[in-house]
Amino acid sequence: MRYHRETLPVLQPPSAAIIVIDTAERQRRALRRNRLLATALLLVAAAGFFATYLLPQPGFWVLLLRAGAEAAVVGGLADWFAVTALFRHPLGLPIPRTAIIPKSKDRIGEGLGDFVERNFLAPEIIAAKLREIAPARHVAEWLAVPENARRVAEQIAALLPYAIRSLDDAEVRDFVVRSFGEQLREIDLAPVLGRAIAIITSSGQYDGLFDRLLDAAQALVAANEDRVYAMVEERSRWWIPKPVDRRIAQAILQSIEEVLSELRLSDSKARDELRRAVAGFAENLVASPEQRRRFNEAKDRLLDHPEVQAWLARIWDDLRRIFVDDLAAPSSRTREAVYTGILSFGRTLAADRHMQTRLETMLEQVALAAVPWRGRIGGLIAEVVRGWDPRTVARRLELAIGSDLQYIRMSGTLVGACVGCALYLLSYYLF
Repeated sequence: MRYHRETLPVLQPPSAAIIVIDTAERQRRALRRNRLLATALLLVAAAGFFATYLLPQPGFWVLLLRAGAEAAVVGGLADWFAVTALFRHPLGLPIPRTAIIPKSKDRIGEGLGDFVERNFLAPEIIAAKLREIAPARHVAEWLAVPENARRVAEQIAALLPYAIRSLDDAEVRDFVVRSFGEQLREIDLAPVLGRAIAIITSSGQYDGLFDRLLDAAQALVAANEDRVYAMVEERSRWWIPKPVDRRIAQAILQSIEEVLSELRLSDSKARDELRRAVAGFAENLVASPEQRRRFNEAKDRLLDHPEVQAWLARIWDDLRRIFVDDLAAPSSRTREAVYTGILSFGRTLAADRHMQTRLETMLEQVALAAVPWRGRIGGLIAEVVRGWDPRTVARRLELAIGSDLQYIRMSGTLVGACVGCALYLLSYYLF
């Protein structure tokens, strides 16, 4: 299958912050520019209106200009008042029904939440949009590109050390050990262990594993021969000669070696009896309540032992250190494993349309399951807006739509000029 690159966004918080700042600065410049243009147009109309009175004997065209300029000033001022009254009190005067947005902040938040709830979170809208987007296919094809998979893996690998180091705390370590211990206590390991042993004993792997255990036992006995001699001498009577003690120790070691040698023979009776005993023990772990109870009690006593808890804590610390050291290495196996896993997942999913459909169906079901919570989402929006400062809300909304509202001021000035001229012409020719 041929994979091609598609442009999908990768979240990069620093770049996102720069984009937000650039957008706000662009909106601020647009608002300042349009506000200056609207104000300049109003001042031009006012200047034209007053200039007509400087002429001693105004004629038709001067009077027409005066009527148009007068109406333009009225229209421009009216629209300036309307636009300004949305965000603040015009000229700082507490005129009733002004500063509409700051005063209606809570109601705006409720309306916005209700609007989002009804028009964005409706089940049919969500389902149709998810089917149109086909997210599983797009994500799979994007991850199937090695560069994209590498980028995602690098971001995950960059975050992992911080996440792992944040767990370097005595309380966190104690919590993990305690939680792990509690989980082991709650799990009934007896039947699991019994079934595992039964599978091993009934498979061809049992003999090989048993021979390895015998090798380990023989090596252990050989490594501790001197200790056996010393233990026999310590426990022997004072009047027994040391050569006798050594003969006794040799007899003990020889007996152990004979038992291990007999167990190593595949057709020996001892080996068959041991195998049946192991199989019976596995069966009792699964079927015998009493055996399971004794096993779980022994497991709980073992977990309560301080050395076992310290061992679990050491395992936790060792695992953290291993991952952090590996991630810091130039040729990190963890980073490569993450990259390989992501790339393999993307390519496998991109080639499996059936799995894509299943994932998209699951995603749709999850999204639709969250639809009953849409009332809370709308309430959350209203609550967030309610917590904003009124002046901050007015400032943000003015920054977002204020530049467009300045066109209303310009249009009001121009429309007023046209209406003034039209009224003057009607009155001139009709009356």
